[in-house]
Amino acid sequence: MSLRRKLLLGTLAVAVVGGVVAVPATSDTAYADIQAVRSTLTGADGKDYWVENHVDTDAVDATREALADEGKRPEYLVVWAGDENVADTVVPDVKNLPGSLANTTEKVRNALPGPDFMAVVDATQGSPTYGKVVNTATVGPLVENEPHHMQYSWRKGDKIYAGGLFSAATYVFDVSKLPALSLSGISLPSQTLCGSVPDAYWVLNDGTAYGTYMGGPVVPGPCTYTNGEVRTGNGFAGTPGAVVRFGSDGKNLVEAPAATTTAEDPKQCLNMPSLGKPSCANPHGIQVREDLNAMVTSDYAEPRTIILDPVKAPSPYLRRPTVRTWDISDLNHPKVKAVSYLPEGPRSSATDPLHNENRAVMETTVTNLPGHKGAFAMTMQGGAIFYTPDITSDNPVWKEVFDNTAAMKLIDPAVTNGGPSDNGGWLQTSPDDTKLYHAVIGRKPGALGKDDPGTAGGVFTLDISQLVEAGDDFDCSIETKDEIENGGAGADCPSVLGHVAINPGSKASGPHWGALDNLEIGDDGFYHETDQPARVATANYFVARTGLDGDHRVCIVDQADDGSLALDEGFRDENSGQPCINFNRKSWPHGAFGNAKPHSMLFVAADDDIK
Repeated sequence: MSLRRKLLLGTLAVAVVGGVVAVPATSDTAYADIQAVRSTLTGADGKDYWVENHVDTDAVDATREALADEGKRPEYLVVWAGDENVADTVVPDVKNLPGSLANTTEKVRNALPGPDFMAVVDATQGSPTYGKVVNTATVGPLVENEPHHMQYSWRKGDKIYAGGLFSAATYVFDVSKLPALSLSGISLPSQTLCGSVPDAYWVLNDGTAYGTYMGGPVVPGPCTYTNGEVRTGNGFAGTPGAVVRFGSDGKNLVEAPAATTTAEDPKQCLNMPSLGKPSCANPHGIQVREDLNAMVTSDYAEPRTIILDPVKAPSPYLRRPTVRTWDISDLNHPKVKAVSYLPEGPRSSATDPLHNENRAVMETTVTNLPGHKGAFAMTMQGGAIFYTPDITSDNPVWKEVFDNTAAMKLIDPAVTNGGPSDNGGWLQTSPDDTKLYHAVIGRKPGALGKDDPGTAGGVFTLDISQLVEAGDDFDCSIETKDEIENGGAGADCPSVLGHVAINPGSKASGPHWGALDNLEIGDDGFYHETDQPARVATANYFVARTGLDGDHRVCIVDQADDGSLALDEGFRDENSGQPCINFNRKSWPHGAFGNAKPHSMLFVAADDDIK
């Protein structure tokens, strides 16, 4: 470390400026030159909340100098990750956790809750530290947040909005000075009383964001929303959920009801405890078209059986078949315009409704270009993809346009029935509306019966260009066994462009989430947004308490010009040397806290490096 840097960090260690405090870090042999710099703010409860950076400054400086010689600047993958500990009651090595926490062994330390964090990974192609974790920005004092989703993509000037599934907190991070982050705001459960269990976010053009709160009001009973309307809910992690608009400082600007004023289908929308007006309003995925004054959210599940200690859901009808379209012409008064029940599909069975095509609508994604008004939705348990050509319609018509079996048999050649309970997650259209990306965990053995071998997981890409261009006159509709297995018969049905297995030899341990790299380096040496992303990042983790723990790796997948996909073999773990970044490790820049659970990620560049 240079003398100048030592003097600078020594000065920071005793300085308090603008709420940023530097404190000495506890280092280990793997990260000997780490210094901790803390950004602190006061929450609505009067307590201090912080993010503390642990930057490998020598590695960052050396890499930036090496890249500058080539006329390049650094790009980072920012990964929202949780500490793995004894509270993850179904982690694979739970049998090895200690019987007593009174000991001081390394195993016990790793079993205790440690800090959750943003990992900042060098994602610069050609960098000498490609794949290295150069900072872990830990959050506090809350632990056991169960870091979950952020927004779906990042643009220059955007803050990052990140949710804690268990803590019901939303963090707002400033990433303009990467690889270091600072905390711009935090929303606590007391600020979102009509919703709980935050899931995903969409950043609007003015820098504010909508976020889905999948669970019910913090306290059971009637809750009054920002617009004065009242809905009655069955409590934390129950029903109905809400959509919240946040300021870039984390302030709750709007809390809007996801439930309608009338009862929804009492069979399809089971609630526990039951509600006087049954509802499927448990919004999970969220995407927005501001130019159309439209928003789409997907209802996934009443989340109690996900965030509490693992129990088998008592009914498949706690997994939702609904998609909500919203009018957001007044951003401060978003209104549910339609609740659409997705069709059951040709392989649906009354005896096994958990695996019907429309069960557990986890994600939705909108088209992007002017003239296109369509959106897609996918089901985690149903293993199918649906499409509507017009989200501005008073009653959007959704049709099944792809059964995942047709792609899963390419990812795992042994598959004959790949759709049901394939645990699909991330779904995203390309910026030019020609491709649809989908990440799939895979099915656990025995999910469909004792002879079910399960499936591996991976990522696949569909060509959706003809379907989107067809507008309201599209023909595609999955209706036969052959279409389930081989793709739709309609000329405009999606077809598989690319596929890649991740963990091909293991069942149900593929990726849950992903992010497109919408940045590319220009001839001027700066990053610019692109509508032709060439890389996808994925994370192999869902929620440990559900039994879908994954192997905690973050991978990068390359996309060729023809749409084919291949694992980036050069994106390797700095410790093992193996492809993908392994979050199961002994030490981090912030200390020897052991394994971590990476859930979501974004490609980001510092403000000075992007135009």
